Amino acid sequence: MTDDLTIRAALPADLPAIIALHEGDELGGHGDAWTEENRPAYQRAMEALLNDPREYVLVVVHKGVLVGSMIATLLVELSGRARPHVLFRSIQIDARYRGRGIGAAMMAHAEDDARRRGASVAELTSSRKRTDAHRFYDRLGYVQSHLGFKKKL
Repeated sequence: MTDDLTIRAALPADLPAIIALHEGDELGGHGDAWTEENRPAYQRAMEALLNDPREYVLVVVHKGVLVGSMIATLLVELSGRARPHVLFRSIQIDARYRGRGIGAAMMAHAEDDARRRGASVAELTSSRKRTDAHRFYDRLGYVQSHLGFKKKL
């Protein structure tokens, strides 16, 4: 299935589909919904993300359908010889597409991009409720540190 994937930078037009991924997230419970009331806040947030050089939003498209997204933030550090870290967040794969290698492909793409940007460590956090996600991150080589996950790049 990963042959039919496109992983790319998000576009403003992707925003409704990205929010739909979060809306369908039963474990997250953040109350996301693409409504007239919420739309302006999401649009402001997307504009800020797309205009900040340290932020990038990735999407995964399968046969024209947006099935995954994530945000990556390049963090400036004073420790670790001042090498940047990358923080992955808001990671979502449509539940109907999980277990098909899409998440692993998205993470590999994001890690490669982070390396090109100079990151030496990738970090992410995950809700304690997401035990399936924890096993997934473990398989990708992330190890628990503090209350999150970290992987040397």
